[in-house]
Amino acid sequence: MNTINQDDTEKLQVLKKLAATVYLCQVLAFAFAGLPLLVGVVINFMKQDQVQGTWLESHFDWQIKTVWMTLAGFALSGLTFGLGVGLFILIPTVILLVYRIVIGWTALNANQAVAE
Repeated sequence: MNTINQDDTEKLQVLKKLAATVYLCQVLAFAFAGLPLLVGVVINFMKQDQVQGTWLESHFDWQIKTVWMTLAGFALSGLTFGLGVGLFILIPTVILLVYRIVIGWTALNANQAVAE
């Protein structure tokens, strides 16, 4: 019985490291024009079935929603930049991205699910 629990613990640790990697990708998006956001969300989608039923599932969902919100905000900002509105959409989008990274990574380091 101990090996099953140990295997589950090791699996969760690997998946926790993946979640941390995705948060890092989200941070790196600021330096690399958003490309790491896409890398991170691909990781989320590829491993999403492995986190079902664990506390890490909330992190994967949180990260995926973060990317969709960020991409939507960036797209809307880009489309309205010429109208003089884009900056007013871009700034809250960036603040939201930072907020979601901080909240998610803090909960991850505390081994807790993200509270929506």
